[in-house]
Amino acid sequence: MCRSIKTLRPPALPEEATEEDIRAAALQYVRKVSGFRAPAAHNQEVFDRAVDAVAEATADLLAGLEIRGAAARRAG
Repeated sequence: MCRSIKTLRPPALPEEATEEDIRAAALQYVRKVSGFRAPAAHNQEVFDRAVDAVAEATADLLAGLEIRGAAARRAG
């Protein structure tokens, strides 16, 4: 869908995704879906709320994923 959005879970990302990583991915997603790189002033609030919601959903998803072998890789 959007080539600018990178995979944020291990092993694609060697360490845990930062809040900045998550927010950047959310922003790229909302830009792609809305078709706006920077929304007009009258759309800024809804655009920002969408970025916040996508970032929160992404953080929840990443926190809930169980990556097989991740504990073994961290211990090794």
